[in-house]
Amino acid sequence: MARAAVPGRLAGRLSWQSARLVEHRDETPTARTLVLEVLDWPGHLAGQHVDIRLTADDGYQAVRSYSLAAASDHHRIEVTVQRVPDGEVSPYLVDVFSLGDTVEVRGPLGGWFVWRPTERAPVLLVAGGAGIVPLMAMVRARSAAGSRVPFRLTYSVRTPQEGYYEEELHRLQHGETGVDVTYIFTRSTPKGFARPPGRIGIRDLETPNRSPDGQPICFVCGPTGFVELVAGTLVTMGYDPGRVKTERFGPSGG
Repeated sequence: MARAAVPGRLAGRLSWQSARLVEHRDETPTARTLVLEVLDWPGHLAGQHVDIRLTADDGYQAVRSYSLAAASDHHRIEVTVQRVPDGEVSPYLVDVFSLGDTVEVRGPLGGWFVWRPTERAPVLLVAGGAGIVPLMAMVRARSAAGSRVPFRLTYSVRTPQEGYYEEELHRLQHGETGVDVTYIFTRSTPKGFARPPGRIGIRDLETPNRSPDGQPICFVCGPTGFVELVAGTLVTMGYDPGRVKTERFGPSGG
């Protein structure tokens, strides 16, 4: 998920580091996951993000911020990049950036929209489109830690072809991991899908894990309009606003 770089969110002073592309995989026709090797990476929490800087031959630089897509793995990090039409950075990262090539990274950034494996409260994750990326990092961090904390992921996407991490989410739906995965399609649905296309609503957000003494902590990520709709709906349903954490994104020049 791409965002404009946000100043003033650094945990201390961070420097730029070289990052080498060691693996990549396509998530959709317009989105690609990049696995970067950063030798001095300090580690990160699920939900944090990283700045990526490109420098042209003439010295021009462009910086974009991308959510980290996976739990901390020693000196490797993952980001999933959605190609933005006419963008400066994302078309290069998705279509040109090749194995062995390098970019500069700075991070990790952000300390509020994070989930720690030591937490014990149930979790409700609500993603819109590319907003799945930091929430997927939380799901993966839970798995890596062997946590059995109840997790529910509600993923809203326009069409089945535009969803990220399809095979992995399918395994989560039908495996024994304990992660409850629900799709919402707003434009078109797979054949035989029970819910008709439409925007997310109260019924989609109801969770059996909710109780007065064990209310889930909610993480909501996606486009601004989606986040405002979901956060407002959750509060209307009686969720404590202090337990509804949001992260939103919009046009950043790609």
